[in-house]
Amino acid sequence: MDFSKYQTLKISRRGAGNAVLDIQMRALNGKLPTAGDAGHRELAQIWRDVADDDSVRCAVLRGEGLGFSGGGDLHMVQTMTEDFTARTRVWKEARDLVYNIINCDKPIVSAIHGPAVGAGLVAGLLADISIAAKSAKIVDGHTRLGVAAGDHAAIVWPLLCGMAKAKYYLLLCEALSGEEAERIGLVSLAVDEAKLLEKAYAVADQLAAGSQTAIRWTKYALNNWLRQAGPTFDASLGLEFMGFAGPDVREGISALQEKRPPKF
Repeated sequence: MDFSKYQTLKISRRGAGNAVLDIQMRALNGKLPTAGDAGHRELAQIWRDVADDDSVRCAVLRGEGLGFSGGGDLHMVQTMTEDFTARTRVWKEARDLVYNIINCDKPIVSAIHGPAVGAGLVAGLLADISIAAKSAKIVDGHTRLGVAAGDHAAIVWPLLCGMAKAKYYLLLCEALSGEEAERIGLVSLAVDEAKLLEKAYAVADQLAAGSQTAIRWTKYALNNWLRQAGPTFDASLGLEFMGFAGPDVREGISALQEKRPPKF
């Protein structure tokens, strides 16, 4: 598999037999990885290539720079509010991102540090083993933007941390630390940031050394919980993208640009 085609993802091999694929979301703005048109498309596509590469036994997803992910590029978001073709294209990519991760047969480990929002957070929380720095800042900011919490939220948050916590954080867009995310069950582990990559690589190496049929088939069976929630996800994603054609998202974008609370 030729992974050199990816421009917004920095990909390398590591571990015994180079069986662990290290996927780093590039901080193209110099600070945080931001999902523009190319980044959003590539983050959805990469999991199909991971699944198709027989030499890969495990993948690690991490962010470059000051955090794990900085959310969607505002230019792309603005275009989605004005252009039906762009909106439907990004809707399809958002759908594929979730289902491609769920259906990827290789185990995925995420290493979350700093801010984690947007499409990167989707992949980070849908990873089979999610490891966060205790100081990480996790935010699902959809309702603050003025659209429904689609993406991954409805399909996995209630399963991970329960409906009461899911509603609290998704409706209010409250940030939670990696330490709190572990306490409520949203992530697998929380560790000191200095030990984050060390722990993520150790978990990936252990998965890569294990029985591949046993690990992959266990993942497949467990992910049937997520497949059963497919209609819930499809509805949430459709409602999210309906919101991109509405008036509230315009105020949400203006508030982000002006760094102020939105006035809906």
